[in-house]
Amino acid sequence: MFTGIIEEIGIIRRRQKGIRSSVLTIQGDTIFQDLKLGDSVAVNGVCLTVADCSNNTFSADVMNETLNRANIGSLKTGSRVNLERAMPVNGRFGGHMVSGHIDGTGVITKIKKIDSAIIYTVKTTDNIMKYIVEKGSIAIDGISLTVAEAADDSFIVSIIPHTAKTTILSGKSVGDTVNLENDVLGKYIEKLISHGQAQKSHSNITKEFLTKFGY
Repeated sequence: MFTGIIEEIGIIRRRQKGIRSSVLTIQGDTIFQDLKLGDSVAVNGVCLTVADCSNNTFSADVMNETLNRANIGSLKTGSRVNLERAMPVNGRFGGHMVSGHIDGTGVITKIKKIDSAIIYTVKTTDNIMKYIVEKGSIAIDGISLTVAEAADDSFIVSIIPHTAKTTILSGKSVGDTVNLENDVLGKYIEKLISHGQAQKSHSNITKEFLTKFGY
């Protein structure tokens, strides 16, 4: 579990491509204070497991499902990435609940600067937009952000100077692809409602049955 508060920007030092998977080697600084084998690290919002760790670099396997869901397959040597360690039990919860399981991607269609803020418009698919609400939470490349506006096929976020400075989002351009993770609460609510409706539809108790017995 992560919070969406990026700890530092890392650098891809190596990418080994397999037939349907990859191994990434990533260099950083801050996260290596206590990083060890088996730990989880969010890389551009994708939860990866540390398979090897030494000299301020770690390696992680990236499976086919992740390559299909996220834009991590486009990373190459020298690419900058957002890094966040898993949230400690006694840590501050500064963002929102981020699992590191990417729902899909979006495309930046507009960037506008207003005073010190940078406004991004991101276009994405219906299956992601249905969970996005105004003033709700969204993780973009692992960054916890608040939705300023939501339309039918796109949404808008505004980032402050600190976020621009400490993440890779400020280096993005119109046309770039970003990883998106919806707020998990919306998905659970949808599942509970649909399950309840399914259970109700299989019930033997009907309006006619209740009327017959005087209800």
